Amino acid sequence: MMSFFIRPVLGIACLLWALSTARAESFRFAAIGDVPYGPVEELTHLIDAINLQPLAFTIHVGDIKSGAAVCADARFEAVRAQFDRIAQALIYTPGDNEWTDCHRFSNGRYDPLERLEKIRQLFFNTPHSLGKRPIATQAQSAQAPFARYVENRRWVQGRVSFATVHMVGSNNNLRSDDVQTAHASPSEFSARNQANIAWMQETFAHARARQDIAVVLAMQADTFMGSLRSRSGFQSWLAAFALEAKAWGKPVLLIQGDSHALRIDQPVKDAAGKPLVQVTRLVVAGAPKANAMLIELDMNNLSQPFRFTAMTESLP
Repeated sequence: MMSFFIRPVLGIACLLWALSTARAESFRFAAIGDVPYGPVEELTHLIDAINLQPLAFTIHVGDIKSGAAVCADARFEAVRAQFDRIAQALIYTPGDNEWTDCHRFSNGRYDPLERLEKIRQLFFNTPHSLGKRPIATQAQSAQAPFARYVENRRWVQGRVSFATVHMVGSNNNLRSDDVQTAHASPSEFSARNQANIAWMQETFAHARARQDIAVVLAMQADTFMGSLRSRSGFQSWLAAFALEAKAWGKPVLLIQGDSHALRIDQPVKDAAGKPLVQVTRLVVAGAPKANAMLIELDMNNLSQPFRFTAMTESLP
């Protein structure tokens, strides 16, 4: 008689465990970018709202000042202090306004490469994320050939691999204008572009080994803005990405900024010009109407696990 009762009880227990595991695997995170463009205090309200949300982490896709603001240490340090107010983890990837455009007179005529090193020292000086509850991340700088790229990070949540890729606006610092100094030469772009391609390819390999259901890549640049120009700083990365995404065959999310207008689309095509429907691209809303996008990962929907909600729509 005892065995008669044990089997149903065990069956129910297993079912409840499976259901609780599925619920635990689903999670939400936030994506923001191109903020603050005015006073650093612009971040205060946004962060306060983010802190009300039950999030695994937040991703900031760069541009922590406007393209006309001075690239001063004090600005960077004030933003870092705001990032430290985020209740959960904050993962940040640099934008062009923080370094590539700092040679401008309005920006203080800084050496962009010196500003990039400042950003690296201030925001990427540990193997962990930022925020009050930092998470461990893998840095590409752990690999000798890419030792300088401390900003390229990778982490996992559930059955999803996440990575940041340091690609920025202003044509990814591959300039064709009259600014042809050392900081704007093809050599800086070429080395970082090679690192970015390698990091992206390795992230897909990492996801395959883990048998993940999705990959998420975050970067500052809107890579489809000017991607067809003859001297594009994004074309080679996009071509390599399309090959990897097609071979992966599962959902991919690209999170981008730079063009400031909220957009959710599927712009990636393979070499034959066929749309890769498994790739979704999100461009976050930037200043002057900066807002967080909440992304839910539904682990029960393997074909399209991403659900998007503008944070203002989710608040009481």
